Amino acid sequence: MSLLCGPAGGGMEKPPQVAVAHLGVGARRPTLTNTLPVTLEDVEAARKRVLGEIIETDCDRSRTLSEMLGCTIWLKFENLQFTASFKERGAINRLSALSDEERRLGVIAMSAGNHAQGVAYRASRLRIPATIVMPVNTPTVKVVNTRRHGAEVILQGETVEEAAAFARGYARERRLTFIHPYDDPMVIAGQGTVALEMLGAAPEIDTLVVPIGGGGLISGVAIAAKALRPELQLIGVQAALYPSMYNTIKGESLPMHGDTLAEGIAVKTPGKITVPIVGELVDDILLVSEAEIEHAVSQLINIEKTVVEGAGAAGLAAVCAHHQRFKGRSVGLVLTGGNIDTRLLAGVLTRELAREGRLTQLDIDLVDRPGQLAKVANLLGEAGANIVEVYHQRVFTDLPAKGALLEVVIETRDRAHLDETVGKLRAAGLEVDVHGNSGRVH
Repeated sequence: MSLLCGPAGGGMEKPPQVAVAHLGVGARRPTLTNTLPVTLEDVEAARKRVLGEIIETDCDRSRTLSEMLGCTIWLKFENLQFTASFKERGAINRLSALSDEERRLGVIAMSAGNHAQGVAYRASRLRIPATIVMPVNTPTVKVVNTRRHGAEVILQGETVEEAAAFARGYARERRLTFIHPYDDPMVIAGQGTVALEMLGAAPEIDTLVVPIGGGGLISGVAIAAKALRPELQLIGVQAALYPSMYNTIKGESLPMHGDTLAEGIAVKTPGKITVPIVGELVDDILLVSEAEIEHAVSQLINIEKTVVEGAGAAGLAAVCAHHQRFKGRSVGLVLTGGNIDTRLLAGVLTRELAREGRLTQLDIDLVDRPGQLAKVANLLGEAGANIVEVYHQRVFTDLPAKGALLEVVIETRDRAHLDETVGKLRAAGLEVDVHGNSGRVH
């Protein structure tokens, strides 16, 4: 584990590949072309529409993370919006453009969760009927919260793309207006208001690190930030399991599969509108592993006392994993959402304790006679380790009939304390196998 970060869509058609030259730090960017579908003026107009409708969330400097990472870290707490995500911004802007007839008939959206809640909540406030299509593996907390906002929720499809295909057909049948989560100029403009607030609150920011799913947020942020500050560095982040925009921009063909903690950015096909924007304005895209995302979620809870979902922690995960790249810079991170299932969050925190050597399972071979369990307990107590769980196994083991397997989960201060504890057990003549979490974060 790095000491610097130590303990504490709906687009169905494949977009064209876009070549992009990634400029070095401090290099001058070309002037924005007039061919992009969203402009700074669009983002500024969106800001007027969202003003007073959402929270202008804090953009604060994290002293602890800054010291750990060797750069100045600014955190934009979009996880503190009412629906716990920045997605309300795009929803407000898009819904404001509906005609009276479109409002009467209703809207439909496809989303793994945050866009769903944003559209459902904002539609309910405008008395617009809303239907939300969500993939069947959407976290329960997001499904429940979406229904709570009064929307009809349909669980359909294993992936975001399958859900999108169903939603489009459903929309045609019922004459509903489809509100795309990212491939819509007004949604993109709404998301771009995040950048206006960040640069207004912290004008010293010279680097923005933004998660990428379909590309709506980073496109809006890029339009605003590069228009105001052409020299600003803009780095996108994707989960390594779903490098869709990375593949498209860089001409790669990395596989996309698996269950990622960052399901909010697990998009297999980026937007037809967003790809050209990212290709022209984003300086680079980084990939982060599941262990790095889990570590970032844990860091934000332990250090900032804020709950962030996997996608929302992707930016911090990238800075932790590539801290030398950001050394000395002033880095703005968007904590995009805080909708994470509590059971999943508990698992993430427990796994992080195991990575740090603070929670470990020991398998100890014992002679099956009285006093052996007490002996182990005394040795652990003398070492200052806390016993969390104990399981005495006599049947399902290949030990001799007069032997027993003791499985004990212990809590220690850190890895050094764990090594000291195991050494004490072995010095007493016990055979000990250590089972920790070997998924280190570098």
